[in-house]
Amino acid sequence: MRIGFIGAGKVGFSLGKYLSVNGMTLSGYFSRSRSSAEEAAGFTDSAVFDSPRELLAESDVIFITVPDGTISSVFSQLKGCGISGKTICHCSGAMTANEAFGELSSLGAYGCSIHPLFPVSSRYESYKELKDAFFCLEGDTEAVETWKELFTGFGNPVRVISGDTKKEYHAACAISSNLVCALAAESIGLMEKCGFSEEEALAALSPLAVANIKKVFSAGPVNALTGPVERCDISTVKKHLDCLPEGSGKEMYRAVSLRLTDTAAKKHPDTDYSEMRAVLSGKDIV
Repeated sequence: MRIGFIGAGKVGFSLGKYLSVNGMTLSGYFSRSRSSAEEAAGFTDSAVFDSPRELLAESDVIFITVPDGTISSVFSQLKGCGISGKTICHCSGAMTANEAFGELSSLGAYGCSIHPLFPVSSRYESYKELKDAFFCLEGDTEAVETWKELFTGFGNPVRVISGDTKKEYHAACAISSNLVCALAAESIGLMEKCGFSEEEALAALSPLAVANIKKVFSAGPVNALTGPVERCDISTVKKHLDCLPEGSGKEMYRAVSLRLTDTAAKKHPDTDYSEMRAVLSGKDIV
């Protein structure tokens, strides 16, 4: 199996290197930036191609590792290049294979979405950590089963999902990863009001946040939950709301804490959280 990449950014670099160190054969890279393609090819000991057509001719599998918004347009350039028998992959967590490529069976090709649940942040270092990444696959059965077997052989946990649930899957990833940044930013802003610099706030909050997130993912959110919502401490929650200015920060606190009452009720089924929900819903005078 010869594997080519269109796009030589962080994902193309990292996944290409990861496949290479696991014994896969890379044909090489094509990129609008030839220097990026040359850099990626040098990193993975593969070749540089002058056009997608040339890369396709030398590859059995093509990974389109470009921003989500351009995946379909890049693929449209490949359709007229003879893709019969080829497997076309993308690494978007939000798009299905069919959304990106359409119905490939009429062209005699296969489509596959291969998404690592991992923040790829470095061209040259992230591949080392992909060995611990969870890979989620979706697309044509034959292609999915091939890549499931390969990644399982590399030692990665793998899950195959339906394209019908891709929206829910990616929303889950965004909430656990991206949205946490908004909560952290709000926390830092409040600490700065107490006289902390951003660096001091990060250092102070880190042990609290890291210990809690480890507990969440080892024991589950119900067992990890502590704090005023869990205790049904309405007085403290009112103080929190009182110190938050009107706007997105207060609304975020209300929305997240309101969702938290459901988790708290699972932990303490005999506790009445109705007044807490009323306060968080704005139905109580704060």
